[in-house]
Amino acid sequence: MLHLIEQLYGPFFSAANWGNVVTSANDWLIILSLAIIECLLSVDNAVVLAAQTQSLDNLQEREKSLFYGLWGAYVFRFLIIGIGTYLISFWEIKVLGAAYLGYLVYRYFSQPKAGETVEKKPKKQRRFFGLSKFWSVVLQIEMMDIIFSIDSVLASLAISDNPVIVLIGGMIGIACMRGIAEVIMRLMRKIPELETMAYCLIVLIAIKLFISIPAIGWDIPATAFGGIVLAAFAVTLAIHFWRRRRNRGQQLEERMRK
Repeated sequence: MLHLIEQLYGPFFSAANWGNVVTSANDWLIILSLAIIECLLSVDNAVVLAAQTQSLDNLQEREKSLFYGLWGAYVFRFLIIGIGTYLISFWEIKVLGAAYLGYLVYRYFSQPKAGETVEKKPKKQRRFFGLSKFWSVVLQIEMMDIIFSIDSVLASLAISDNPVIVLIGGMIGIACMRGIAEVIMRLMRKIPELETMAYCLIVLIAIKLFISIPAIGWDIPATAFGGIVLAAFAVTLAIHFWRRRRNRGQQLEERMRK
């Protein structure tokens, strides 16, 4: 057992390996490439994370949950890279992840929307393992990190078999992805329609996860998915500004009648 752990994680603690990577221009080019790949593959992750934080009460808690999720992601990424060669056998994680995302979408669209009258019931906070609402969201973020890290780690290991290079590229990519999630989160506060758009995209993300299992073997390219996200964002902005203009027109008509 100790021999296996040393074989999987020994390269991370080799000073010579780190020295070679840090002083090699070619290795830094590979690291830059891996960071870009990580960002492209993490667009869907950023959408999910931004949507998950919306259950928290204020912006400070949402940003704090992403901060803790960031450090947790670093730890899990270190562990997952070490066993990266075995991750291909963990296709069951993708199935569970797709099912969980489907549940998130169902929960969102089954909630009463503004203007709907429903029977008032004591509001229950969804918690995991007795944790507070905040730490439950952090735990959900970590779960999504584990699920979404499979594709990015395997893609990175296909480019470089040096775990130190993969680790550095992954760390840079995770930081960029968290930045994207924070931007989306802030935009959701100003443009409420973006939250609905996020959950519509999560349906596509769940399908994307499921069809990528070895038994099916299909995949939506990262560039194509990025284009879908941009298109959905543009349509949502158009709907938002159209609604705002319509509301202003209705308010103006009401003032003129008075």
